[in-house]
Amino acid sequence: MQKAVADKPLKIAGRTFSSRLLVGTGKYRDFDETALAVSESGAEIVTFAVRRTNLGQDEGPNLLDVISPERYTLLPNTAGCYTAKDAVRTCKLARELLDGHNLVKLEVLGDDNTLYPNVVETLKAAEELIQDGFDVMVYTNDDPIVAKELERIGCCAVMPLGSLIGSGLGLSNPHALTIILDGLEVPVIVDAGIGTASDAALAMELGCAGVLMNSAIAHAKQPILMAGAMRMAIEAGRRAYLAERMPRRVRANPSSPTAGLIG
Repeated sequence: MQKAVADKPLKIAGRTFSSRLLVGTGKYRDFDETALAVSESGAEIVTFAVRRTNLGQDEGPNLLDVISPERYTLLPNTAGCYTAKDAVRTCKLARELLDGHNLVKLEVLGDDNTLYPNVVETLKAAEELIQDGFDVMVYTNDDPIVAKELERIGCCAVMPLGSLIGSGLGLSNPHALTIILDGLEVPVIVDAGIGTASDAALAMELGCAGVLMNSAIAHAKQPILMAGAMRMAIEAGRRAYLAERMPRRVRANPSSPTAGLIG
């Protein structure tokens, strides 16, 4: 009997994770719903926008009261930044608020309409942050050349968009993702555009190391149920990738043997 292929855990910047689903904390009705959805997702890495989240610097509900740093790996992100200068400043603020935490998600946006990354500013910020001791997971477009350059300068994970942030359109260019996957050694994690469980499963079947999402769960009519669906989709897609799918054929091929038919 053929033995099942043993999977390797996800490793990012020296940290090891059993879950390949990364989730955000925005757009939920309240922190209680956030906590329930994150728990149901099985995610171990949780991201949040530093500029929009209270971590204790202000009075009022504190995200850390429901997303404990003892249970989850926090991934502060630079959402809302449009220049390298602002993104670097935001990461330094996160490090100060989180007592030296150096794992960050870098995103530098180009415009309000598409929320596409500004690649020039992203590269500039990534290089400065890495020189300052940060472990940088970076949101980018689906350009294989840009992805390779981000790996070259030292990003610990490259996170190409599946489609526009918050669009729910799924993977708009699977072929480009495949080229990126073939060219990089650091983890490639799809970031943005996931709409439902089949989108997440497809990303994993292509060979992505993981998927990050927020809107797909938070905007579902039943976020907690969708969080569980995403957890299972990530696991199913990963198993399908490891199993190596059957080849595609242009003609039918009978599943039962044709030799030795009775009568």
